[in-house]
Formats: sequence, structure tokens, C-alpha cells
Amino acid sequence: MPKVVLYTTSWCPYCAAAKSLLKSKGVAFEEIDVDGKPDLRRAMTERSGGRSSVPQIFIGDRHVGGSDDLHALDARGELDPLLAA
Repeated sequence: MPKVVLYTTSWCPYCAAAKSLLKSKGVAFEEIDVDGKPDLRRAMTERSGGRSSVPQIFIGDRHVGGSDDLHALDARGELDPLLAA
């Protein structure tokens, strides 16, 4: 299973939704809280190609996007194969 990384803040409902989906699938992930940490947020923005909202989700080297993007992948049946790669 590729490494899953989520850039989040503690107060973000979209972050909670993304984490909930991954937990329901039994996926371990690294969570990087960028709240009040400009250096981490800057690194997230650079890594995500300029996106500064949270969450920003990465599966392996692939930038998935945000919570809506993650849920859309799941709805299309593309998330499980990506996690199993």
C-alpha cells in the first residue's frame, strides 16, 4: 500500500470527512496539521501545485486533491485500486 499523507487543520470538516473515509477503509495515513504553521502550509501549497486549502491528500506520489476529490475517486471505484497499488 502506498503512503497516504493528509495536510489538515483540526477545525476543518472536510478534513474530518476525508479521514473518516480512509479510516473506514482501514487505511493508515500520516496527518500533517498546518494550522498556524506557515512553513508547513507553504510546503503543502508547493507540493499540491498551488492549492492552499485543506485537506490536501497524497497517495504515494499522486496528488489526489481535497476531500471532494477523494470521495469522487471512491464513488468511481478508483480509490481502492489506487490504495492497493
